[in-house]
Amino acid sequence: MFFNKTPVPVSEPDEKYTKLRTYLLTANPNDIGIFKSDEIPHVWGVLMEVVYSDTVGTLVSLADGTTSLYFSNGAGIIGGGQHVAVAQSTKSFIATAEKYYLKMNKTDSFPLPTVGRVRFYVLTFSGVFTLDIDEHDLENRKNEFSPLFYGGQEAITQLRIVDEARNK
Repeated sequence: MFFNKTPVPVSEPDEKYTKLRTYLLTANPNDIGIFKSDEIPHVWGVLMEVVYSDTVGTLVSLADGTTSLYFSNGAGIIGGGQHVAVAQSTKSFIATAEKYYLKMNKTDSFPLPTVGRVRFYVLTFSGVFTLDIDEHDLENRKNEFSPLFYGGQEAITQLRIVDEARNK
Protein backbone atom coordinates (compact mmCIF):
# COMPACT_ATOMS: atom_id res chain seq x y z
CA MET A 1 0.00 0.00 0.00
CA PHE A 2 0.80 3.65 -0.27
CA PHE A 3 0.81 4.41 3.47
CA ASN A 4 3.51 4.58 6.08
CA LYS A 5 2.82 2.82 9.37
CA THR A 6 5.46 4.62 11.45
CA PRO A 7 4.56 8.11 12.69
CA VAL A 8 7.10 10.63 11.45
CA PRO A 9 7.05 14.41 11.30
CA VAL A 10 5.64 15.80 8.07
CA SER A 11 7.78 18.37 6.30
CA GLU A 12 6.53 21.87 5.56
CA PRO A 13 4.62 21.71 2.23
CA ASP A 14 6.28 22.98 -0.93
CA GLU A 15 4.93 26.35 -2.10
CA LYS A 16 3.90 25.03 -5.55
CA TYR A 17 2.07 22.13 -3.93
CA THR A 18 0.25 24.49 -1.55
CA LYS A 19 -0.80 26.83 -4.38
CA LEU A 20 -2.03 24.00 -6.61
CA ARG A 21 -3.92 22.33 -3.76
CA THR A 22 -5.57 25.62 -2.76
CA TYR A 23 -6.48 26.34 -6.38
CA LEU A 24 -8.18 22.94 -6.77
CA LEU A 25 -10.04 23.19 -3.47
CA THR A 26 -11.39 26.65 -4.30
CA ALA A 27 -11.81 26.37 -8.08
CA ASN A 28 -15.00 27.02 -9.98
CA PRO A 29 -15.41 23.82 -12.04
CA ASN A 30 -16.73 25.80 -15.03
CA ASP A 31 -13.45 27.74 -15.15
CA ILE A 32 -11.56 24.49 -15.72
CA GLY A 33 -14.04 23.13 -18.25
CA ILE A 34 -16.17 20.88 -16.05
CA PHE A 35 -19.91 21.48 -16.16
CA LYS A 36 -22.88 19.96 -14.36
CA SER A 37 -24.64 17.32 -16.46
CA ASP A 38 -26.64 14.11 -16.15
CA GLU A 39 -23.32 12.24 -16.07
CA ILE A 40 -21.84 14.66 -13.50
CA PRO A 41 -24.81 15.73 -11.33
CA HIS A 42 -23.01 16.75 -8.14
CA VAL A 43 -19.40 15.58 -7.71
CA TRP A 44 -16.84 16.96 -10.15
CA GLY A 45 -13.67 15.99 -8.27
CA VAL A 46 -12.13 14.20 -5.31
CA LEU A 47 -8.90 14.75 -3.42
CA MET A 48 -7.75 11.89 -1.20
CA GLU A 49 -4.88 12.79 1.11
CA VAL A 50 -2.65 10.68 3.32
CA VAL A 51 0.72 10.97 5.03
CA TYR A 52 3.35 9.01 3.17
CA SER A 53 6.81 8.87 4.75
CA ASP A 54 7.48 12.50 5.72
CA THR A 55 5.22 14.04 3.09
CA VAL A 56 1.50 14.27 2.30
CA GLY A 57 0.27 12.52 -0.82
CA THR A 58 -2.70 14.12 -2.56
CA LEU A 59 -4.54 12.14 -5.22
CA VAL A 60 -6.39 14.54 -7.52
CA SER A 61 -9.22 13.03 -9.54
CA LEU A 62 -11.46 15.21 -11.69
CA ALA A 63 -14.58 14.37 -13.70
CA ASP A 64 -12.84 15.11 -17.00
CA GLY A 65 -10.45 12.21 -16.26
CA THR A 66 -7.63 14.40 -14.94
CA THR A 67 -5.63 12.30 -12.51
CA SER A 68 -2.48 13.31 -10.67
CA LEU A 69 -0.67 12.39 -7.50
CA TYR A 70 1.06 15.32 -5.82
CA PHE A 71 3.35 15.19 -2.82
CA SER A 72 3.78 18.06 -0.40
CA ASN A 73 7.56 17.90 -0.93
CA GLY A 74 7.02 19.04 -4.53
CA ALA A 75 7.24 15.66 -6.28
CA GLY A 76 4.38 14.13 -8.19
CA ILE A 77 2.93 12.16 -11.07
CA ILE A 78 0.84 14.15 -13.53
CA GLY A 79 -0.96 13.56 -16.81
CA GLY A 80 -2.38 10.15 -16.00
CA GLY A 81 -5.85 10.97 -17.25
CA GLN A 82 -4.60 10.81 -20.84
CA HIS A 83 -4.56 7.03 -20.42
CA VAL A 84 -7.84 5.11 -20.63
CA ALA A 85 -7.32 2.86 -17.60
CA VAL A 86 -6.41 5.82 -15.39
CA ALA A 87 -9.30 7.98 -16.58
CA GLN A 88 -11.74 5.09 -16.08
CA SER A 89 -10.52 4.44 -12.53
CA THR A 90 -10.85 8.16 -11.78
CA LYS A 91 -14.40 8.30 -13.13
CA SER A 92 -15.28 5.25 -11.02
CA PHE A 93 -13.75 6.93 -7.95
CA ILE A 94 -15.85 10.03 -8.58
CA ALA A 95 -18.99 7.91 -9.06
CA THR A 96 -18.29 6.29 -5.69
CA ALA A 97 -17.87 9.72 -4.09
CA GLU A 98 -21.30 10.64 -5.46
CA LYS A 99 -22.75 7.98 -3.13
CA TYR A 100 -20.96 9.29 -0.04
CA TYR A 101 -20.56 13.07 -0.13
CA LEU A 102 -23.86 13.82 1.62
CA LYS A 103 -22.56 11.86 4.63
CA MET A 104 -19.61 14.26 4.87
CA ASN A 105 -19.31 17.75 6.31
CA LYS A 106 -19.44 20.81 4.06
CA THR A 107 -16.31 22.90 4.57
CA ASP A 108 -14.38 25.96 3.53
CA SER A 109 -11.34 24.96 5.61
CA PHE A 110 -8.74 22.61 4.12
CA PRO A 111 -6.27 21.22 6.67
CA LEU A 112 -3.82 18.50 5.67
CA PRO A 113 -4.28 15.05 7.18
CA THR A 114 -2.33 13.92 10.21
CA VAL A 115 -0.36 10.70 10.48
CA GLY A 116 -2.64 7.66 10.50
CA ARG A 117 -5.60 9.53 9.00
CA VAL A 118 -7.03 9.76 5.49
CA ARG A 119 -8.72 12.99 4.47
CA PHE A 120 -11.16 13.21 1.59
CA TYR A 121 -12.23 16.44 -0.07
CA VAL A 122 -15.17 15.94 -2.41
CA LEU A 123 -15.61 18.81 -4.84
CA THR A 124 -19.25 19.39 -5.75
CA PHE A 125 -21.13 22.05 -7.67
CA SER A 126 -22.54 23.20 -4.31
CA GLY A 127 -19.25 23.33 -2.39
CA VAL A 128 -16.57 21.13 -0.85
CA PHE A 129 -17.36 18.25 1.50
CA THR A 130 -14.76 16.61 3.70
CA LEU A 131 -14.19 13.63 5.91
CA ASP A 132 -11.22 12.60 8.06
CA ILE A 133 -11.03 8.85 8.80
CA ASP A 134 -8.66 6.46 10.54
CA GLU A 135 -6.46 4.83 7.88
CA HIS A 136 -6.43 1.44 9.62
CA ASP A 137 -10.24 1.25 9.69
CA LEU A 138 -10.39 1.97 5.98
CA GLU A 139 -7.72 -0.59 5.12
CA ASN A 140 -9.48 -3.27 7.16
CA ARG A 141 -12.87 -2.42 5.61
CA LYS A 142 -14.21 -1.50 9.07
CA ASN A 143 -15.60 1.80 7.85
CA GLU A 144 -18.54 2.44 5.54
CA PHE A 145 -16.22 4.72 3.51
CA SER A 146 -13.79 1.88 2.69
CA PRO A 147 -15.16 1.60 -0.90
CA LEU A 148 -14.26 5.25 -1.45
CA PHE A 149 -10.76 4.64 -0.11
CA TYR A 150 -10.25 1.61 -2.33
CA GLY A 151 -11.59 3.55 -5.33
CA GLY A 152 -8.83 6.07 -4.72
CA GLN A 153 -6.30 3.28 -4.31
CA GLU A 154 -7.31 1.86 -7.71
CA ALA A 155 -6.78 5.26 -9.33
CA ILE A 156 -3.32 5.45 -7.69
CA THR A 157 -2.50 1.93 -8.91
CA GLN A 158 -3.46 2.75 -12.49
CA LEU A 159 -1.53 6.02 -12.33
CA ARG A 160 1.59 4.26 -11.05
CA ILE A 161 1.37 1.58 -13.78
CA VAL A 162 1.33 4.30 -16.43
CA ASP A 163 4.13 6.23 -14.73
CA GLU A 164 6.34 3.14 -14.48
CA ALA A 165 5.78 2.38 -18.17
CA ARG A 166 6.70 5.99 -19.09
CA ASN A 167 9.91 5.78 -17.08
CA LYS A 168 11.23 2.54 -18.59
